[in-house]
Amino acid sequence: MLKQNLSQKLLQKLSPQQIQLMKLIQLPTASLEQRIEEELESNPALEESTDYKEVFDLNESDSDDDNEFEKEEVFELDDYINEYIEEDPISYKLNGEYGQETEEEYMPQGSSISFGEFLLDQVGLLDLDPVEHMIAEQLIGTLDNDGYLRREVEELMDDILFSQNIEVTKEQIEKMILVVQDLEPPGICARDLQESLVIQMKKRIDQSEPPVNKGKVLALKILSNYFDEFSKKHFTKLEKNLFISSSELRDAMDEIVKLNPKPSSAFISTKQQHVKYIVPDYFIANRDGELELILNNKNAPDLHINDNYLNILKRYKEHRSSSREEKKAVLFVKQKIDSAKWFIDAILQRQHTLYKTMYAIMQYQYKYFLTGDERSIKPMILKDISDMTGLDISTVSRVASTKFVQTEFGTKRLKDFFSESIQKEDGEEVSTLEVKNILKEIIEAENKRKPHSDEKLKDMLADAGYNIARRTVAKYREQLNIPVARLRKEI
Repeated sequence: MLKQNLSQKLLQKLSPQQIQLMKLIQLPTASLEQRIEEELESNPALEESTDYKEVFDLNESDSDDDNEFEKEEVFELDDYINEYIEEDPISYKLNGEYGQETEEEYMPQGSSISFGEFLLDQVGLLDLDPVEHMIAEQLIGTLDNDGYLRREVEELMDDILFSQNIEVTKEQIEKMILVVQDLEPPGICARDLQESLVIQMKKRIDQSEPPVNKGKVLALKILSNYFDEFSKKHFTKLEKNLFISSSELRDAMDEIVKLNPKPSSAFISTKQQHVKYIVPDYFIANRDGELELILNNKNAPDLHINDNYLNILKRYKEHRSSSREEKKAVLFVKQKIDSAKWFIDAILQRQHTLYKTMYAIMQYQYKYFLTGDERSIKPMILKDISDMTGLDISTVSRVASTKFVQTEFGTKRLKDFFSESIQKEDGEEVSTLEVKNILKEIIEAENKRKPHSDEKLKDMLADAGYNIARRTVAKYREQLNIPVARLRKEI
């Protein structure tokens, strides 16, 4: 049985504009220019300023119910046009209040062949029949970014049959894998790390002048037959199984560390690998003991409303027509101008939010930005900055997650300034960043032949006044990308 009832619900929903604003706030400065270019291409009412900058305060008013057409578009056309044409323009400049004027710089781009083209050029010099050449091309096209062959032979057979309509045998593919593995750089087209290192070591031995270094021969034997013990750093077991001394094992390890676990990285191509530069979103300068914060607006051009669209509204006002087609055109203009106005306002609001958040962080960590001493970084969480700025915690998180600040002491990631606090034995609250730095110093100074266990590290931190659990030590160590004691061991 169908039944109707009336109920009240309290819901919070974000409008499409609010969602877009959140995305703009989270966007780093390096990507802002591309986002603005996309908006300029999609909205003809938005233009990049050249001689002047202007923005209009666009507000919708009450609807006119004179006809069906105007009921569908809830706004008063006369008032709307007057707002656009007769109001004084407001100065709009993105590189103004929070930013600085900077000359545009260009980074010269080099040109080179890709890694795949480099391999294909070598294949072209080999004496291969058409089918073998096709298989070699297929193998090269299948290599991953590190130069490894991750597909099984049976899958390669299916790939060739599907793409070339040629049926090849397993033996043919295995033969061509060996051919590609013989190309430069050494170690490519291997199925796993062990095979790649073995290929590289064999080439090093083949290219060595006699007599061959015993360390290389022993290294090849370890990689071929004792790779599991080597990868787990079971040095005592290796010495026992191979009947060798510590010095002989050390010589072999010295040869192994010269090999490249990512063979393709030895070939640098500007088309394949682009150097990524960190573009700071903020600059903090020390002006005679006073900190100055500048928002980087280099990638944010000045924007304004297209004059042609404003002229359309002017002509409509001067030569009013009741035709449906002309009203449709004016409504289209309104829609585009509204969108352009919102985007300009969103960019301004982004600037205001970024500046406000970073200014609060600078004030909170004022001592660090003056001295550069990481021990002076205070415990700080998102809520602290949220309380200072009046912004939502999620907004502060979006700002901090992808932004960088350039200081006299280097370029820092904003989220690195956020940390929990722990209490020392004397009751003083310190940042977990300080504990991590001390932990890192202890591990760097340890005897690599007998590295400290997590339990030992816990005891050493306790002696320094930091009482934390062993599992917390393990968590901090993992966050610092430091392996366990067994994998830090050296001969």
